[in-house]
Amino acid sequence: MLNIRLNGEIRALESSVSVTELLQQLGISGKRLAVELNQEILPKSLHPTTLLNDGDVVEVVGAVGGG
Repeated sequence: MLNIRLNGEIRALESSVSVTELLQQLGISGKRLAVELNQEILPKSLHPTTLLNDGDVVEVVGAVGGG
């Protein structure tokens, strides 16, 4: 088991998952999102291959349109 900090809250994960898998578990995959991993923006192209590790800090924010 490992722990990550997701949007400021500790979340326990059974095993290491990719960023894509985490977003699917949260029910927010496929939406217009920005993901920051350990204070660096993670390009969407790297979501499927980036595995989360114990102690990682993840921030997920949705795009907001306006005008």
